[in-house]
Amino acid sequence: MKAIILSAGQGGRLLPLTETLPKCLLSLGEKTIIEHQIDNLRACGITDVAVVTGFAAGAVESALAGLNPSPRSIYNPFFNVADNLASCWMARAEMTGEFVLLNGDTLFEARICETLLSSEPAPITLAIDHKTAYDSDDMKVRLDGKRLREVGKSLEPDNIDGESIGMMRFSSEGARRFVDTLEQIMRTPNSLSWWYLKAIGILAEQDLVYTQSIAGMKWGEVDFVQDLDNARRLFGTPSADPR
Repeated sequence: MKAIILSAGQGGRLLPLTETLPKCLLSLGEKTIIEHQIDNLRACGITDVAVVTGFAAGAVESALAGLNPSPRSIYNPFFNVADNLASCWMARAEMTGEFVLLNGDTLFEARICETLLSSEPAPITLAIDHKTAYDSDDMKVRLDGKRLREVGKSLEPDNIDGESIGMMRFSSEGARRFVDTLEQIMRTPNSLSWWYLKAIGILAEQDLVYTQSIAGMKWGEVDFVQDLDNARRLFGTPSADPR
């Protein structure tokens, strides 16, 4: 089992904190976001990690080089003009066999990864959470039992069954189908503007995507300064230093 972390973005909504430093290197206290992710992946037995870089790639690569074992890095030259579907496409050679795909701003306790890895076998499994109300920035999902029907931020808030936390597991078959779908989408005119969940939505229509609830477990994503403050309270040590 390997993990692929999508960390190519700058994190523009966190400016000026990310003016020269990518989001994944923001500090939670003693650890950066990406160090927290890698440590919790390793706690679940995943030591084979690849990281897609983009903005300030040299700084990320230097940070990764200081870890043991050092994750591989994959540079995405389209980071400034494309969304994360292009990052997945750049990492497609890594998508062989089983793997976990993780957004670069998703923070999680190790128990979430353990739950995802022990979930019922399926081509693709999304980790999802549930809450009483959803906003326009949530990656909302609609389900049929545990099977994914639809996923997207633009879904109407009626009849929403949960939200994707930005972590998913692929079987070997799921990986192959995902890469094939990425290749097809990248040949279309609007491909650079789409999230990789466009591909997941297409595969959901083929009954290939299922979900695993992680309700009650600790996780968070870092999009805004308030999110960073919340993440520090949950996973790190609050600090006056914004980095």
